[in-house]
This record gives sequence, structure tokens and C-alpha cells, in this order.
Amino acid sequence: MTLAPDTPRTQRPSGLLPDLVRVVRDHVVRAARRPRPEQEPPPTAETALLRAMCHDMRSPLASLEALLGTLDRAPDARAEMLELARAQTAHLSSMLRTADASGGATRRSGGRLLGDVLRASVAASGLPAHQLTVAVQDCAADVRVADARVQRILTNLLENAHRHGDGAPVLLTATCRGGSVRLALTQDVADPERVVQYLRRGVPPVDLTGLGLWSVHRHTCDLGGTVVWAVTDAGLTVRVELPDR
Repeated sequence: MTLAPDTPRTQRPSGLLPDLVRVVRDHVVRAARRPRPEQEPPPTAETALLRAMCHDMRSPLASLEALLGTLDRAPDARAEMLELARAQTAHLSSMLRTADASGGATRRSGGRLLGDVLRASVAASGLPAHQLTVAVQDCAADVRVADARVQRILTNLLENAHRHGDGAPVLLTATCRGGSVRLALTQDVADPERVVQYLRRGVPPVDLTGLGLWSVHRHTCDLGGTVVWAVTDAGLTVRVELPDR
């Protein structure tokens, strides 16, 4: 089942969206780059997750600004630009939902279908279609998952494969059995230990290095799940097992 993009609208955006993008961007940049005093204590899990969100928001915000700046200069490509802007806006909305879910807000009942979460995560990751193969067991597509953190787990794994996988093919599988959902990502990476070292960390990194992978482990544990990994002839496989909600 494939989601088609919304039909692009061609009207010029009002000044509100560019202004909003600039305000959010300035806040994110200040939060992510704020100078730290010497001998700062290690970050707590909560501040590390917030720092990861700020870091992840930079790319979609930069893309939105670039797209909005080219609308007037490239009117023939306006429909394509607006479609890309919608994708980046959806990415930001996903991260804001994750921040809401991670900050102790009241959990929303019902959840989302895992099939929908998978499609949204793939779209947000930037992985080229020719590089990714997705295999979903029928029962898994219709499972309702807990909250936005499941999408953040998947997006972070896919983004890491996109940025640091040197273009190697990626296989993402989703299966369900015995009251649990298993999400597995396999890629033949050059240095599996580099990925694993961030997944196994019990405390957040002081800097931003590996923060996305550390947050995969943190979100999974918060949801009552587990993260395991193995290296085989096919490459490194990272498997996230979550309770069926």
C-alpha cells in the first residue's frame, strides 16, 4: 500500500510561514549551539533527547528556507518546490510529536497503524527508493503502535543508514508475533562496531556524536522494548522489538 503525495497547490505562501520558519530556526540553533561551561556535568537523558531534537530539526528547517527562497526565482518549478516543502514540514511535525510524547505529555489513545508509520519514516529519512527494500508482514502493517516515538526510532535508523552507509542497500522488515512487533534494518556497513557502540551506550553522549542512535535505544526502552544486533554475511542487522499496543 503506497501513499501518494497531496496534489501541490500553486499559490504563493503568505509571509507567515517564512517568518515562522525563521523564528523556529533561530530557537533551534540557539538551543543546539549554546556554549557550555567548562566541566559541564554529563547531560541527563531528557536534555540529551532535547538536544537530539534540536540537532535533527536543522536539516528540514534549512531545506524549508531554501525552498521558500527559490519560489520566486523558479516559478516553473513551484509545484515541485511546494511538494518538497510539505515533506519537510511533515518531518518537523513528526519530531514535534516525538518531543511531545517524550516530555511526559498525556499519551493519546488508539495510536497509529504501523504501516502508516513505516511510510512516514521512509519519506522523512531521505533514503533513495532504489537503495531501500521494505518487507512488511501482513499482520504487522495493521498493528497500532504506541506513539510518535516509534516513528522517531525508525526515522533515526533509516537516516543513519542514509548518512553513514556509503550508499549500501538497506533492507527494512517488520514482523509480528506473540504480542510483539519486530522491526529490523540490515545494511552491509564498513564498520559495524561504530554503529553498535552508540546503540549500547547506557548514558547519552556529551556531544552530538551518535545521539540519534542513542535515542533509538532510549525510546525503545521507554516503550518497554529491546534493541539487539548481529553481524552476518548480509551485514549488520539492528532489530527493535516492541510490545504490540
